[in-house]
Amino acid sequence: MPDPARRPLRCRPLVALLMGRPTVPPLAWLLGALIAALITALSGAATAAQTPPVAQGCPPAGTSRAELRALAADGWRLPDEARRHTLALALVPCLGEPDPELRDELALGALTAWMRGGALSVATARALGEQVLPLLAAPDPSGFRAPFAALVLAEVARADRLRPLFSPAERHAVVDAATRFERGVHDYRGFDRVQGWRHAVAHGADLLMQLALNPALDRPALDLVLDAVASQATPSTHFYIFGEGERLARPVIFVARRDLHDAGFWSGWCGRIALAGRVEAGAPPSLAALARQHNAKVLLLTLYAALQESGDA
Repeated sequence: MPDPARRPLRCRPLVALLMGRPTVPPLAWLLGALIAALITALSGAATAAQTPPVAQGCPPAGTSRAELRALAADGWRLPDEARRHTLALALVPCLGEPDPELRDELALGALTAWMRGGALSVATARALGEQVLPLLAAPDPSGFRAPFAALVLAEVARADRLRPLFSPAERHAVVDAATRFERGVHDYRGFDRVQGWRHAVAHGADLLMQLALNPALDRPALDLVLDAVASQATPSTHFYIFGEGERLARPVIFVARRDLHDAGFWSGWCGRIALAGRVEAGAPPSLAALARQHNAKVLLLTLYAALQESGDA
């Protein structure tokens, strides 16, 4: 069965979107709320975490960069199952490497390929989740480790959705850690031509999306996901130019498809974002206000476009 999270979100020009189309529940509730929120947003009128003990060294001891490059070139095929599982866990320290090749192309590339390809055992996938989960709350002055730990945990959460890995209590702990991470992001650095991606808001949203897709999550858990998205909808110190708004929209769409929230809820949720991004007429311009308005527009318009394009909107 195709993974619904990988279905592309297609968008038409906004002129076409404004023509509107008939909608049916459940996404109609969100669409109606979005229209009202967009009118508001677009109007100019009226405890310290401790670093967990993880293996040190990147590349891992006994493995060179050249060997990792060779594995990548061969599609990450590693027939030795024991070595593959050991190497997967040993790559976790590389998630904090400033070197983008080691961090993104090699460590994340290997873990994503093995998780998506079912090449890691349940025990190894659980161990990987247990190793990266505390990294979301650990001190991360360079800004690389936590966002990339979130991407790896997203792969573990995806695997848990397809074949349960966690108990309900463990899954709740992942939801709690993921939403706390997203709400706590203050480092909005996106892409650097030397150091590559940080992208904490987007990576956290990817984790929230995988959690939102899991039918095992109940309404209170989904509410935590939506609260986390809303908390990052309108930052005042950064203009979303790295695709953050689009990534934040994805978990919202999948929560809406669960049909656990009514029109009143969506009206309040969208209105909260619209009001946070509104610039009052006559107010003196400021970068902070313009950033909030820009970021609200990006998220709300992305949701509106995605819902109009969706076959079940």
